[in-house]
Amino acid sequence: MTGDSHVWAKRLLVLGAGPGQLGLLEAARQRELYVIAADREPGAPGFPLADRRALISAEDEPALERLASAEEIDGVIAPGIDWSVAIAARISAKLGLPHPLSVESAQLAVSKLRQRERFAEAGLPFAKYAVASRGEEAEAAAAELGFPLVVKAPDRQGQRGLALARGREELESAVEQALAASRSGLCIIEQLELGREATVIGFSLDGRYHALAVTDRRSAAAPAFGVSLEHAWPSSLGQAELEETIGIAGRAAAALGIEQGPSYVQVIVGERGPLVVELAARLGGGHDAELVEAALGIELNGLALAASLGETIDPEALVPRALVGGACTRFLVAPEGELVAVHGVEEASALEGVKRLRLYREPGYVFTAFRSRSDRAGSLLVLGPDQERAVARAREAANLIRFEVAGSSAPD
Repeated sequence: MTGDSHVWAKRLLVLGAGPGQLGLLEAARQRELYVIAADREPGAPGFPLADRRALISAEDEPALERLASAEEIDGVIAPGIDWSVAIAARISAKLGLPHPLSVESAQLAVSKLRQRERFAEAGLPFAKYAVASRGEEAEAAAAELGFPLVVKAPDRQGQRGLALARGREELESAVEQALAASRSGLCIIEQLELGREATVIGFSLDGRYHALAVTDRRSAAAPAFGVSLEHAWPSSLGQAELEETIGIAGRAAAALGIEQGPSYVQVIVGERGPLVVELAARLGGGHDAELVEAALGIELNGLALAASLGETIDPEALVPRALVGGACTRFLVAPEGELVAVHGVEEASALEGVKRLRLYREPGYVFTAFRSRSDRAGSLLVLGPDQERAVARAREAANLIRFEVAGSSAPD
């Protein structure tokens, strides 16, 4: 994309240039779109894929609206970031641009609290919860619900403001953390539902929900509670559980009025059957679209781009083609400290089934304690003849990679 081609290319504003936006930015480059990427982090890994970098927070709506107007964009998209989904919808509405989501649906989608209200109206099953604005209310909720409890900010993502309280001694700090992160001054306190985690990756077209893939989601333990470490396809759920899970995901999208574009729904399958956890009206930030394309031949990043630009989508583009028997996205975690070098990349990349290895950070980046998804250091996309072998290959590859940080010794 050089020279005069920019004059004719459609202009797209992408909110965010972090790891969760890499796949979409690559797809936009392949389509030869003119991309303006907005991110507050100068070293955001997606910036090299953009035609123009804007050092603006993806949550700074007034600045983003001015940028969108000045750049005369044809569309705006917020892949991998919840709060910005509503910003993209509002900017599109103000500028008269096409957008897959209505403002109302987008605003429902970015609030875990408002989601639950709509889910309740639709009769969807989810964990019992209460809302608190201070410690006394949280203690009363805990007395009613019982421990262990999940405490979360209703309007944050990426595990920011999310904690597990296994008893009263952990409740106060969990509530303080959630309230400090909350935009609304409220926190959600809900019963911890035990069971298998699943993610339903979907796309809505003209009001019809299409479940493209269901993956097993494996998460880290506290203090990185809830952070996904692995997504494995196909799901290990039994057929009846799988059908019920997909049905819940479709009903969840309908409850929020989502008629166009990508979404993913997190579900817990336990003793009470599948329960909806939350819905995101966007591409997943864990490279879900790349997994779907590698395993099923559906170009989900391209579909999301088309939806953001108001283009007509052929329903045939949503028909899966089984290309492999199994696929796994495995995330990498680095030790705390300043990154010096990464070792084992060539060896890991050469293993059978390794489709892609991404490193999110350059030397000089300082890793802090692993607490949220933004602390992950990279990812692997690995394929196999079935889920079990794809997962085994991914773990083998991950074990070969070593992050050398200042003060540590380089591997022999």
